[in-house]
Amino acid sequence: MEKLPRPKKMDSSMWVDEAIWGHRLYDEQTPWLCIMEFLNVLQSENQNGRAFKEGNFNTLRYTTYPRMYLRNILFNNPQMELIEKNFRNDNHSQWNKWIDEMNKNSGGMNVVDYSYLKKRFTSFQDFVEIINFLRSSTIEGENNKRWSSQFIFPYGPDCLYEDLRVTGTSISNDRRFFARTGEILYLMLSRSHKKDEILGYLSNKILDGKSSFNRLVALLQPDDEQFDGEKREGGYLPYSNLPEYDLLSDDWINLFNCNMPKYDVFPHLVNITGLHMIIYSLNRSKEVLNNLNNTTFILEIIAPQKTIIRDLASDSYSHNNNLSKQAIEEYILGIKNTEEWDKVITSGDPYEAARDLIVRRFSWRDDDKAKATSAEGLLDEFFKKASVRHKQHVQNFHRVWGREIGLVSKRSSRRLRYAPTDSLLKALVLSNVESKMEFQEFLDRLYTKYGFIIGDRQAEALLETGQADMEAFSENAVRLEERLSSMGLLKRLSDACAYVENPFVKVGIR
Repeated sequence: MEKLPRPKKMDSSMWVDEAIWGHRLYDEQTPWLCIMEFLNVLQSENQNGRAFKEGNFNTLRYTTYPRMYLRNILFNNPQMELIEKNFRNDNHSQWNKWIDEMNKNSGGMNVVDYSYLKKRFTSFQDFVEIINFLRSSTIEGENNKRWSSQFIFPYGPDCLYEDLRVTGTSISNDRRFFARTGEILYLMLSRSHKKDEILGYLSNKILDGKSSFNRLVALLQPDDEQFDGEKREGGYLPYSNLPEYDLLSDDWINLFNCNMPKYDVFPHLVNITGLHMIIYSLNRSKEVLNNLNNTTFILEIIAPQKTIIRDLASDSYSHNNNLSKQAIEEYILGIKNTEEWDKVITSGDPYEAARDLIVRRFSWRDDDKAKATSAEGLLDEFFKKASVRHKQHVQNFHRVWGREIGLVSKRSSRRLRYAPTDSLLKALVLSNVESKMEFQEFLDRLYTKYGFIIGDRQAEALLETGQADMEAFSENAVRLEERLSSMGLLKRLSDACAYVENPFVKVGIR
């Protein structure tokens, strides 16, 4: 499959991870923050009439919002409760003292005036209660991130803003928690077959700003706050179309079609998106390795006692976790098996020819700092540098995101393995069951769509190799049936008939 041209402007010292997976998959950006960054991109593009529209591939340029008043009020406001307590029953003094404190101590702003808030709230106490309510909806609330990297739930467009680094009165864009993985997600959905349906849902439920919670957040922000800023650019997705894009968009639409309150869909959206991003990352690794086998995950449904499935699930995890490292090695050192490298070795100056090839192929910017003295040595040195860079973030993506979405666990074991949590299982039911589905059909769907091996029917290839017996996988499936039943997601009608049920779908609406 042919890759799209790499961008002319690059902010990387080499183009290796980005060429395989895009710019970029980043382990420190959690699935939740990926969704938040995605919504920022979508909001900006939607306001400019370009939502999910690419004039040319990988030319995304968008504006994000700082919303410094809102963020200072919510997350850089340590005196609020103390002022409320010290000036109890004195609404006038409470407002004056708090406004004075905030005008003097707000970060990231040169000119500050919070007096507009007095006209918008009946009392200072009401204001405090609203702030505490909104703080309770902080994304990943139990975290130790700085105040400028805290985000509230996306009730609407007035809740969306970018990750920033604040130094005194100055602000700068930070790519640690909004690290472009949300841009990758946006580009994936832009190239999917259900992008218009997704846009229609998000426009009506989130981007229109009509929800009461969004209007409450808007009250905290002045009408004249300036949002003009530099365009963000640099998002790169290597392929114009892939089956993974469409499978991702299918699951989004399936979740949107569930008859649940609109905000309740987000946790399931986060988990299912994280799963698709993991599958995408593994598939790109296998593509480099010319591995044509489908990506699979042996899932242990946790048992009271250790079973053979636990070891198999650990081995499955280890195999997949090593794929990206192997892909980097093949992508770089595999150049030795090309005619281009043969020409390098037989040229008059192999070292300079190798350097020219490596710079051209991998956009290496630090070639002038190389210590090697031979063509082979230079390629090996570059490979080691690329490997070190890969280990810092992309190599961790499968492990970190797997744990974040509830796919990877160490529970009752010293080894990481695939052992899904209830929250992930629920997301899988809501994404795949329209109203009800026979249990074995559900297992087959999970295998066909995601590569999940749970029961004996999905483990046929393993059984043929003698790695496990039919009984172990049959018992694994029984444990899943019991788990789903305890969660209210499965009903057994007879000894031979069990149905997985989606409790959020009205009969006849899908």
